[in-house]
Amino acid sequence: MEEPKKSPVFVAKIDLALGGKIESDLTERGFSITRPAYTVFSARKERLSVTLYQSGKLTVQGKDSQELIEFYLEPEILGTFAHTSKEAYVDTSPRIGVDESGKGDFFGPLVVAAVYGDESTIPKLLEIGCKDSKALKDANILQLAKKIRATVHHDVIRISPAKYNELYAKFGNLNTLLAWGHAQAISNLAQRTGCKRAIIDQFASEHVVKNALMKKQKDIDLTQRHKGEEDVVVAAASILAREGFLLGMMGLEKSYGMPFPKGASSKTIAAANDFARRFGKVRLTETAKTHFKTYFEIQDNH
Repeated sequence: MEEPKKSPVFVAKIDLALGGKIESDLTERGFSITRPAYTVFSARKERLSVTLYQSGKLTVQGKDSQELIEFYLEPEILGTFAHTSKEAYVDTSPRIGVDESGKGDFFGPLVVAAVYGDESTIPKLLEIGCKDSKALKDANILQLAKKIRATVHHDVIRISPAKYNELYAKFGNLNTLLAWGHAQAISNLAQRTGCKRAIIDQFASEHVVKNALMKKQKDIDLTQRHKGEEDVVVAAASILAREGFLLGMMGLEKSYGMPFPKGASSKTIAAANDFARRFGKVRLTETAKTHFKTYFEIQDNH
């Protein structure tokens, strides 16, 4: 059964000083006004809604939105008709976005996160500033992740280094392991939301993830694309995945009383040698991904 097609969201940035006029004009047009968190106001009339956020972002969505935009907002508020371009609209169709963190890091877990977005939550993800986690500092990741978890249905799979090494030995291939993690997260969220559409950042041949989904008997319309994080739902998933990785690294540092550098650099090798001296190389299976070339550069002190 196909999901109903959702109308796109129109997004524009305006001067907050215009908020009072817009609210008054919409009230005269029969809109009812409420004031949800992070908004100046939200106006609704039948299936049409207009929301002005405290950041100055204005969103319009629902039936007859085009008429309101063309005959009121553009001439009276925006002063331009440029916003009728396709770029001003955001796809709010229901979908699951998936991304991972930690696959290129010698130390720490592999984390796969899935986020479900639809016409009620995608504007909120845009408002709180979701973008590719690689463009954000760690402190911002942790702050944004809290807001995302409070906004959307989500699923996070954190695979500890010990479990990762066990699964890698079973699958024998990183892409197959990643596909298993993506399929697991999609399956979990699809079961909870009923969503049959997913978007992921492409990391392997298309059939790899589809085969993993088929093993879970999930009929999912899967889209794999380069720079998948340009989709706001995938970007939100990338933030949750990165948060999971950062928390995993913090946990390791607390447990072993030493720093664990991110990535797989010379600093990583130095830290791994330090760990081997303290605890023995064999115990790196508890903290690191042992199929990395880095592992074979470490001195076996014990």
